[in-house]
Amino acid sequence: MGHGKIKHMQINGTVASGFESVGKLFEHEMRTMAERNAQLCAYYRGEKVVDLWASTTGDASFSASSLVNVFSSGKSLEAIAIAWLVSKGLLSYDAKITEYWPEFGAKGKDGLTVADLMRHEAGLANFDTSIDMEDLFTENIKLNAVGRIIEAHAPTYSSDDGGKREYHALTRGWIVNELFRRVDPAGRTIGEYLREEVSGPLNADVVIGVKEQEMARMSRVHPLGLGYQFLQGLIPRILGRRIVHNVFQILRRLIRITPAMIKSRRTGATPPFSGMKGMGFFNEPRFAKGETPSANASCSARGLAKVAAMMSGGGKLEDREFISQDAWKAVHEHPVKALMGSLIPTRFTQGGVDCFMPCTADSTQAERDFNEGREGFYGWMGFGGSIFQWHPGLDIGFAFVPTSLHSLDLVNERGKRYQAEILQCVARLDTKQPAPDQRSDNSSG
Repeated sequence: MGHGKIKHMQINGTVASGFESVGKLFEHEMRTMAERNAQLCAYYRGEKVVDLWASTTGDASFSASSLVNVFSSGKSLEAIAIAWLVSKGLLSYDAKITEYWPEFGAKGKDGLTVADLMRHEAGLANFDTSIDMEDLFTENIKLNAVGRIIEAHAPTYSSDDGGKREYHALTRGWIVNELFRRVDPAGRTIGEYLREEVSGPLNADVVIGVKEQEMARMSRVHPLGLGYQFLQGLIPRILGRRIVHNVFQILRRLIRITPAMIKSRRTGATPPFSGMKGMGFFNEPRFAKGETPSANASCSARGLAKVAAMMSGGGKLEDREFISQDAWKAVHEHPVKALMGSLIPTRFTQGGVDCFMPCTADSTQAERDFNEGREGFYGWMGFGGSIFQWHPGLDIGFAFVPTSLHSLDLVNERGKRYQAEILQCVARLDTKQPAPDQRSDNSSG
């Protein structure tokens, strides 16, 4: 469902003058890619210039305010939460975590700094204990149900070349949440902080820890089958391939990450959650109710883009300061380049967001895949497709939120097409050049 020929589909929303080509691209991608429901939103200089959503399956309940799990795009929300503590003078990136959480130092973790954690260099990428879903409910987090597990854990580094960067896919959020609630004067979790200090004041649908009355607004995610993706990879793009990459590009990427996957299996990695069985787990209401900031932020693109606009605007939006200028600068400072997962050439800052840089003549293909089309953006992205990033140089806030998960699009190049088009629109506006095939209304039946 949603993968065959689409006969009737309404593109909903608006685009501002100068961004019409983004609307045309969204319509084209929704019709030709393996999409179900998707939202796309962008701000430019504090104004919403793209606000689009569509369903290829006739899902009448899907709207601009639908909430979708954006997986690792939530990592930038936890980075914003830590930046808020820095803004209040309560925390420093170069400080040891034990300054705020003495018990954390057990088992050889006493030398780790906040920046180490935010750069995925804490040696805690996987826990040796599975987490119960109920332990991630806000009230149980405050009973230290997760904190005790972290305190008793020793750091381990699996890289053969001595590198410390290893993707803390789930664990960074759990650790950051424990750090945050210990430093926050009110003892709040990140989910509570977001509601009170960010999404509430901004009126933005950005949630970690979904409440019962919000469950009806959740839109389920749907992973594309691996077999489907490989078969689609055999089809030339000109003949209607519905994923970004061809089969040779997919295999090149898989060959690079396979050694790390094999190594993980040999070490007998413990499942992150108790009772986790397949991707359907991530659609369970109990999972959405808990706080796994690195993997279960439930958001709309409209909400994320507004938060991104605050970040692209120097920590301010709508005449309100959310992060001080010094803290805003600090979250973007001291990027350190390192490979993560034997594939992705990341440049995580001390504040825990990646910065995407222009490529050079000697850049690798992996660097080009990762950076080209999103140069100048900061932030991160989520499993299967979501993107939550901001461009301080051009004051762009960007979010793409799909429900169809393309697992083999490892660095979210499908959503990067929208970023690249928005960058081109801004460049045209700056030089007063007309956009190709402009039109005033992006809606289509």
